[in-house]
Amino acid sequence: MQTHIVPVGFDYDRMIAPLIRDQFDVDRVILLEGTVGSEANVEYSRNIARKLEQDFRNLLGAETVRERLDDVYDYDAAFERAYDLINAELDRDERNEPGDGDAADKREVWVNLCSMPRPVSFAFATAAHSIMVERQDDRDRIHTYYTAPEKYLETELAEELRATRDLLRDLVEGENEGADDAIAGAGVDPDRVADRLASTTDLLAEFDERGTTIGAKRIGDSHVIELPVASFQNVKPFEELVLFTLGEHGEFASVSELAETLADDLNEEYTDSFRSKVIYNVDRLGPGGKGYIEREERGKSYRTTLSRIGELWVRAHADEDRDLA
Repeated sequence: MQTHIVPVGFDYDRMIAPLIRDQFDVDRVILLEGTVGSEANVEYSRNIARKLEQDFRNLLGAETVRERLDDVYDYDAAFERAYDLINAELDRDERNEPGDGDAADKREVWVNLCSMPRPVSFAFATAAHSIMVERQDDRDRIHTYYTAPEKYLETELAEELRATRDLLRDLVEGENEGADDAIAGAGVDPDRVADRLASTTDLLAEFDERGTTIGAKRIGDSHVIELPVASFQNVKPFEELVLFTLGEHGEFASVSELAETLADDLNEEYTDSFRSKVIYNVDRLGPGGKGYIEREERGKSYRTTLSRIGELWVRAHADEDRDLA
C-alpha cells in the first residue's frame, strides 16, 4: 500500500504518468494546492489539481484528497506540514488495525518533488529525511522522488510566439500584397493588430534576455529563503528537553542560565553535576554535533540559541506530549 503526497504546481504528466507507466500500487493520494501567487496562477494550479483528483481515482483507483498550503514560500510552515503528513500516513494502518500485518504489508509514503515552488519541495524532502532519522525502523517506507519531463513547452511556446509575431509584422507593415484589405475584410481593427505585435515583440525580447522568469521576489524581510539541512542523528530524551526549553525562551545568555532554567522546570537541585550534564548535551546538539543549537561567544559565556534546523525541529514536535519529570 502506498500514499503519494503530491504538491501541485503547473505540471500534470509528471504527477501521475510515471505511476501509471511503472505500475505503482497507489491506494491513497494527497494533493496539496498553493494559494499564493497571481489569481491566474492559483486558478491554473487548481484546475490541474481537479484533473489529477479525477484521474488518480479513475485511472489508479486511489482514494484522493485535496488540501491547501496557505503560503508556498513559507518554508517553516511547509516543513511542519510535511512532517505531520508523513508521520500521519506512516501511522495510518497502525491506527486502523493495530498490531495487524507484518513489515512488508505496512504503508509506504512517497513524496513527489517535481512541482510546486522550491521552498515546498525542499521542505518536504528535508522533513522526509528527518523522519527517516527519527524512525529508523521505518526508513525503508519513506521515499522522495523526482521525474524528468520528456520535453519542456517553454521553448516551443516561444517559437510559436515568434511565428505569430512575424505574421503580425507582415500584416502591420503591409509587406504582403492585400494585407490591409485582409485586415479590413476580417473586421479587425488595425490598431489592435499593431498592439498585439508590440506586446508579443516585447514579451519575446524579455524571454530571450531573461529566460522563463523575471526579477527576484521579496518574501518577508528578504529576497532569500534559507533552506536548512536536516540532521542525520536522532534526538535523545534529555536533548529534547534542552531544545524545547530553548524554543520556549528563545535564547540564553549562557549555558549556566539554561541549566538553571532546566533545573527549575524539572524540580531538580542545580548542582555542578547537573550543569555539566546540560553542557554535555548542549555540546552534542551544537555545531560540532547534531547542529540544532548555535553558540556565540560573548566574553566568558556563550549565547545559546536554536539553529534554523533546531527551530524547525521544535516547531514540528511542538504538539507532542513531553514528560518533564
